[in-house]
Amino acid sequence: MTGLHGLHVIIGGCVLGYVIYLMKVNKVNKTDFVMLENAGLYWHLVDLIWIFLFPLFYLVL
Repeated sequence: MTGLHGLHVIIGGCVLGYVIYLMKVNKVNKTDFVMLENAGLYWHLVDLIWIFLFPLFYLVL
């Protein structure tokens, strides 16, 4: 499970890096920020899932 989480963190980091690149070339700005929101939602979804899975698998079982 930790390796799967690490894979998703790497993917999320790459997506966030790509969004930062898009911000520098002005494709993500204050009127067009859907890609930034989606990258943030993905990052926090991985975080929330890990918050529930870690105690379930490593502390309870």
